[in-house]
Amino acid sequence: MSFLAKNYNRKKISFKYGKGAYLYSTNNKKYLDFVQGIAVNSLGHSHPKLVKTIKEQSKKLWHVSNAFQIPEGEKLAKKLCTKTFADFVMFQNSGAEATEAAIKVARRYFYSIGKPNKNRILCIKNSFHGRTLAAIFASGSKKMTEGFGPKVTGFDHFNFGDHNSLKKKINKNTAAIMVETIMGEGGIKVIPDWCLNELRILCNKKKILLILDEVQCGIGRSGDFFAFEKSKVKPDIVPIAKGIGGGFPIGAVLMNKKVASGMTPGTHGSTFGGNPLAMSIGNTVMDIVSNKKFLNNVKSLSKYFLFKLNKVQEKYPNVIKQIRGRGFLIGIQLCKDQTEFIKKLMDNHLLTIRAAENVVRILPPLNVKKNELDLALKIIEKVCSQIK
Repeated sequence: MSFLAKNYNRKKISFKYGKGAYLYSTNNKKYLDFVQGIAVNSLGHSHPKLVKTIKEQSKKLWHVSNAFQIPEGEKLAKKLCTKTFADFVMFQNSGAEATEAAIKVARRYFYSIGKPNKNRILCIKNSFHGRTLAAIFASGSKKMTEGFGPKVTGFDHFNFGDHNSLKKKINKNTAAIMVETIMGEGGIKVIPDWCLNELRILCNKKKILLILDEVQCGIGRSGDFFAFEKSKVKPDIVPIAKGIGGGFPIGAVLMNKKVASGMTPGTHGSTFGGNPLAMSIGNTVMDIVSNKKFLNNVKSLSKYFLFKLNKVQEKYPNVIKQIRGRGFLIGIQLCKDQTEFIKKLMDNHLLTIRAAENVVRILPPLNVKKNELDLALKIIEKVCSQIK
């Protein structure tokens, strides 16, 4: 009997250790892990530099209060701001905390300039911004909000790609538009560069803020450090998490100087956010993932992998409807329910995870090897041949 709550439908498998792209189960089977904690383990399992960082920092200092300066956090914040659009960073523990903080930053900014009624956030319906109360209502998903009333107000929604609806929903109380640059849970749907540019123009025109949620698609996952970089757009606020910790819990909100002006002492806090152990790990991940050569390798290998996946789709059009995504945030949209497909992949020792719109999510570590991608392709094609 398990004493864990039943809020997860866990597969009947557990693991004793991992190495790189592989997980080793408690019954001594080897699996190619293309879930990686849902885009969390950006450098795979047990990366030697991360292991070294944890060992060294754990002997010095794990946690101190944010009532004091934390040099490791100052160092990571400087790296993030130097690399990106941001002027300031607030560290959190998770993606949900980061998106919650992003909402607070947007509302607080307008409050600080004497416009407290500009407090509504406009989001894509059936997006995903986390599992806290505000985040589930920001997502606009009936499934996620069911049973968690009363409704958290302050959010409006438009359908993905419906630009007319988006424009009509903006009103005098709108503070910001918040979207995932690449929708993860929502089915691996990429917002085109031209659309991101139009969003920026629209926000400027309406004098509202642009929040780009890069919790899942950021930190090299798209092949660029941030997925929005290719569009040349500069957002106002960006929540991040997952990949920045390489498997260790880290979240953050990046923001420009204008919106950060509203976050004065006492407006937000986090007991564990920005602790020395987490920050040391984040610094090591940042040094590896932000390297241009590393990101170019992600682009090169993902281009190869996507090309090969499209060839499989052409061969099995009655099984695979569409290949989606960018970098190593990839979705295989199936013609039939994905449950059997995911199970068959696992039976063949390839681990994947579902997303909306009947999509199978493929999330290799960013340092995956070509032969590991080839093995995954072989398994995917084999499973396609078994589906009737």
